[in-house]
Amino acid sequence: MKEITFEDVKRLDEKDELRSYRDEFYIREDTLYMDGNSLGLMSKRAEQSALAMVESWKEFGIDGWQSGEHPWFYVSEKVATQMAPLVGAKDHEIIVTGSTTVNLHQILTTFYKPTRTRYKIVADTLNFPTDTYAIKSHLHAREFDEESYLKMVESKDGTFICEEDIIASFSEDVAIAILPSVWYRSGQILDMKRITEEAHAKGVLVAFDLSHSAGSIPHHLHDWNADFAFWCTYKHLNGGPGAVGAMFVHENHLGTRPGLAGWFGSRKEKQFDLEQTMTPAGDAGAFQIGTPHVLNIGPLIGSLSIFTEVGIYRIREKSLQLTSLMIELVKQELHSFNFTIANPLDDTRGGHVYLEHAEAARICKALKSRRVIPDFRAPSGIRLAPVALYNSFTEVWDTVHILKEIMEEKMYEKYTNERDVIA
Repeated sequence: MKEITFEDVKRLDEKDELRSYRDEFYIREDTLYMDGNSLGLMSKRAEQSALAMVESWKEFGIDGWQSGEHPWFYVSEKVATQMAPLVGAKDHEIIVTGSTTVNLHQILTTFYKPTRTRYKIVADTLNFPTDTYAIKSHLHAREFDEESYLKMVESKDGTFICEEDIIASFSEDVAIAILPSVWYRSGQILDMKRITEEAHAKGVLVAFDLSHSAGSIPHHLHDWNADFAFWCTYKHLNGGPGAVGAMFVHENHLGTRPGLAGWFGSRKEKQFDLEQTMTPAGDAGAFQIGTPHVLNIGPLIGSLSIFTEVGIYRIREKSLQLTSLMIELVKQELHSFNFTIANPLDDTRGGHVYLEHAEAARICKALKSRRVIPDFRAPSGIRLAPVALYNSFTEVWDTVHILKEIMEEKMYEKYTNERDVIA
């Protein structure tokens, strides 16, 4: 392959149709931010909509529930309509509420209905562990034995999961599968359409954790007939730390009484009747548990307006260009330093590049000392996420060349090869 030059990279920036959106974000001039898959940067629109929420509290007090630009009583549903096109949902199938793990608890409590013959839950050994913790807590609460009720799909190489192994796990005793759309380490994308079809053919429900794909890759949850999905909004959706999560319930399942009920899951026109018997909403709003976290929802209104403007397909196109460039530069510049590119090399990867190296923890510390912000994953992983809306192709070039300098000069040797409390 022809060697990539800095002039080549500059030309990519010049042709980039999304380059103007970089100015929408707060970016430190001396920093190369490559951690948008853990926490997206703040946009000016998110700041404005967050301040607008604070202002509505200041101006209206309790009347903010009905007054102002974004009345709080309907804000979860309003933001859900903004988000629905990004995941391929109908407006009434999605609600912005809770957090990733709380929403998984809601899905399990409501839809995991074990019988004598169909009682197992399928998960996998590479998923982010909070999902496994939630699943196990449900089994423990019901006094079910983990070994009998939880079927974990193993990875053959510690990096990827074979889809055939997932499909093979859908035996007649499985009730529901909880699977990631994108694995948080390798960035491998699961073929959600195929998995859903195979699961349903065996009578298995399936829920997807979209935390590492929402805002990064297109989805068609309704058309794929996915049963459920849940995700956070502070990574690729740039909703800010602690931003409210979201969940999808296919319209085929709407009308099911929520397993974890709370008054904000009521039908809107009945909610303030304050009756002791709940009348659940007819849409995904039924699965809300408590009062909306209004101030945490605020930034999402501004952030999502950018996604509406740009469209998820243009974001995905640039994301693949950025990560492809990074992968080729790693091959070109770092081939002699024992890095392993541990993510798919084709278009079946998400929005980040995953490198493995025996000295990963100390390399990440050295990168941060050079104002490159990576993401370390024990024991030997370095995640680098050039984000379509605010990272440039030149920044990818600079990141790889700074990493090369660190390796050539062995700058990492001054650091311990162990993670900090927060990695």
